[in-house]
Amino acid sequence: MKTIEHFYSADLNWVENLAQQFGGKVDGNFIVIPEDIQTGTRYFLEIEEGIVAYYLDVEYKKNLHLIQKNNSSDFVGFYYNLTDGEATTSVHNFLYNTSRWQYNLAVIDGSLDSEYKVKVGSKTFAICFFIKKSIIKRFMEEHKLQLDKIDDILDITKNTMIRFDRISNDTFHLLDDLRKIKIGGPIFNLNFTGTVYMLMSNFIRKIAEKRVIIQTVNQEDLSAIIAIQMYLIENIEGHFPSIKFLADKANMSESKFKSLFNKITGSTPNMFFMENKLLLGKDLLETKEMSISQISDKLNFTNNSYFAAKFKEHFGISPKTFVKEL
Repeated sequence: MKTIEHFYSADLNWVENLAQQFGGKVDGNFIVIPEDIQTGTRYFLEIEEGIVAYYLDVEYKKNLHLIQKNNSSDFVGFYYNLTDGEATTSVHNFLYNTSRWQYNLAVIDGSLDSEYKVKVGSKTFAICFFIKKSIIKRFMEEHKLQLDKIDDILDITKNTMIRFDRISNDTFHLLDDLRKIKIGGPIFNLNFTGTVYMLMSNFIRKIAEKRVIIQTVNQEDLSAIIAIQMYLIENIEGHFPSIKFLADKANMSESKFKSLFNKITGSTPNMFFMENKLLLGKDLLETKEMSISQISDKLNFTNNSYFAAKFKEHFGISPKTFVKEL
């Protein structure tokens, strides 16, 4: 396994260092990596001062262990990762799966170290961007987005910006559309820039619509919440356990558990469970191997009508119509 220790930032200072760690080089906006490590493309672009984007579409020829230790805490990293294969991310020494089908969106404060491991043969398509916290504040002011205590939210001594989630269908299509464009040159750069602004806007608008929980997150609590997320996903076919059961499992009070879960995932435990249950239902419909009734039973919905109602509420289309349109 090849180990790379590197850093990111909201400027281009990290680019040359990363290329050197791989034994590669920088060629224009491309980071060229030796083909015995990976094939494919790594591309970076300064969107504007204080925002840098990074595009990866690669296949790994070696097992890699990337250790991220940032030199600055004045930025936030957004990681949209659609890996086909085996990849894991570790934050505060807690490990969770990262892939197209599991956690594929991470928002991680620049103050936090993280590690990424990916196995040979895995294919990664990812878009990351790193944005200074001051730009986030400016963006919200320019677009008249109201968010109470924005200074506290961006203050590392009072709050840790962190979230692990799954990307929405709209976000997936944004990434997929960008992937179809030939990499490099003014047309790609224009589309890449637009995609980054759209992703940033969608996320900031989303958090502006919700009550942001201002608190720092320590290693033990973060590990516990992610463990509960994984527990819910691993038991997604069953019924939702009680909040008391989950809080006890996390070794927290119910109020602390609900607050931290909401902060890290952006939703309540019940909503998180139902959204992932419906996403699994959608995936099963796409395989065309099971009927709607069989999927409803497999996922322990009360009846077919309830499954259909929740599916339409979430995706805007009934399961029957969805199957017809496939």
